Amino acid sequence: MNNSIHDLFSLKGKVAFVTGGAGYLGSFISETLAELGAKVIIGSRNLTKCEEKCKELASKWNIKDQLFAVEVDVTDSTSIKKVFRDIEESFGQLDIIVNNAWSGNKNSFESISEEDWQYDIEMSLSSVFRCVKTALPLIKKSKGVVLNITSMYGHTAPDYRIYDGIELTNPPSYGAAKAGVIQLTKYMASFLSPYQIRVNCLSPGPFPHPATMKNQPFMKQLAEKNPLNRIGQPHELKGAVALLCTDASSYITGQNICVDGGWAVW
Repeated sequence: MNNSIHDLFSLKGKVAFVTGGAGYLGSFISETLAELGAKVIIGSRNLTKCEEKCKELASKWNIKDQLFAVEVDVTDSTSIKKVFRDIEESFGQLDIIVNNAWSGNKNSFESISEEDWQYDIEMSLSSVFRCVKTALPLIKKSKGVVLNITSMYGHTAPDYRIYDGIELTNPPSYGAAKAGVIQLTKYMASFLSPYQIRVNCLSPGPFPHPATMKNQPFMKQLAEKNPLNRIGQPHELKGAVALLCTDASSYITGQNICVDGGWAVW
């Protein structure tokens, strides 16, 4: 067996599926896997957005026949079953699942409705269970990898002092769901280890969306709360994604890797 660092980080011959793979952070996850040689299936409810992202990445890296778009609703069991059935029929294998999809409303504890709460739990936590459960036969065959994208707010609480107004506030449902994903990751790492399936999660720190970045006072507060005194840029997730999805992490499972500029150390 060749254990060169180049070979350890290669994904040639692998097939990966990324939920929310055309989004702000998901785009860089999809890009990383494609750069490493995998065939990458980008999925979300917006098929057009996924198709456009496939074209963009194919052009950027001058790659052909590596990027594919599918429509999937991760809150719908029927949609999930269909997408994994189609993946098996089209590719015959699945080596990597990245559970990254998210959407939801900003809320404080006072403003959140039960409907918003239930939606976040379905979107952020139950979807991970459904996707891995449905894909398990395929992942068993490949002795594959599951990477769950969580959040710094899955293991630490938001500081209420830096949030002014509901439009910026991180909802309690989001943090609760992401904390659940971290624990589910550990559970799956344990119970799927007999099949040589590795399961890890990656917790991004402050990676605000471009719309949020327009609020300069908030950006200043966010940066000053971080030991590195700045927010994260999406490309800064690529190294951790490459590590956790390749054989470079073949002895790593059940871990939560924080890419947060040191957010939680003080």
